[in-house]
Amino acid sequence: MPHALETRVLLEAAEDPRLRTLAGYRELVGGYATLERAYREMEQDEVLKELEDSGLRGRGGAGFSMGKKASFLPRGEMAKYLCCNADESEPGAFKDRELMQRNPHQLIEGIAIAALAADAGH
Repeated sequence: MPHALETRVLLEAAEDPRLRTLAGYRELVGGYATLERAYREMEQDEVLKELEDSGLRGRGGAGFSMGKKASFLPRGEMAKYLCCNADESEPGAFKDRELMQRNPHQLIEGIAIAALAADAGH
């Protein structure tokens, strides 16, 4: 049970098993609406700026800005790939597994938005 002062972001509705389904993700937290807006209404630079402005950080030890990571990629016609590394190398670490099991569609939506921001077509 979350502490009274805890503000959940990634796992805000994680206790509800419906969140694991596409229908539940859409119903409970408005899932995929942000991806749809980014894909239909925004240019790559706008997606990148919104990602930078969001303050979203990596879940590794350094907490590096996702917006900065995406902005470092070179522009141009070369193929770009986005990989989601779900390896938890730290002994006893289960933070990523919790997210993948309890809120998989949020992870998928985030990967797709990051790919748009990075102009990664693969």
